Amino acid sequence: MKLKVGDKAPDFNLPDASGKNHKLSDFKDKKLLVYFYPKDDTSGCTKEACSLRDNLPDFNKLKTQVVGISGDSVDSHAKFTQKYNLNFLLLSDSERKVLEKYDVWQKKSMYGRFFMGILRTSFLIDEKGKIIKIYEKVKPDIHARQILSDLKSF
Repeated sequence: MKLKVGDKAPDFNLPDASGKNHKLSDFKDKKLLVYFYPKDDTSGCTKEACSLRDNLPDFNKLKTQVVGISGDSVDSHAKFTQKYNLNFLLLSDSERKVLEKYDVWQKKSMYGRFFMGILRTSFLIDEKGKIIKIYEKVKPDIHARQILSDLKSF
């Protein structure tokens, strides 16, 4: 089922790069940006993560936490976090349960070949756990600025 603005955000309980689990309710009382991305340490995903890292002080001023989720392993997240000094949580959904709840695990195509993968999508969630904005077909290099601009209107 496709999520829409106003829906309650699906819960999650996933490990971060150190193996510690985090769930949606851990982030109540702040806005939360949950961004789904295809793969650690690839060009677009690195660009997006570094842009969010560089803009994190502005997200903090707007009382918004940032969490990235992909199907990569905890170890992969640890290496990616360390390599790029990422200052926010990356959560591992290697079983793809949360990816499916958020409907971002879908058929994709590249060079005429079809495969299952993660659609680069972000969800802005309010303090009560409701989705207030969905970003589809995210452009990694401008995504952080786009979200910050939108946050000022909430």
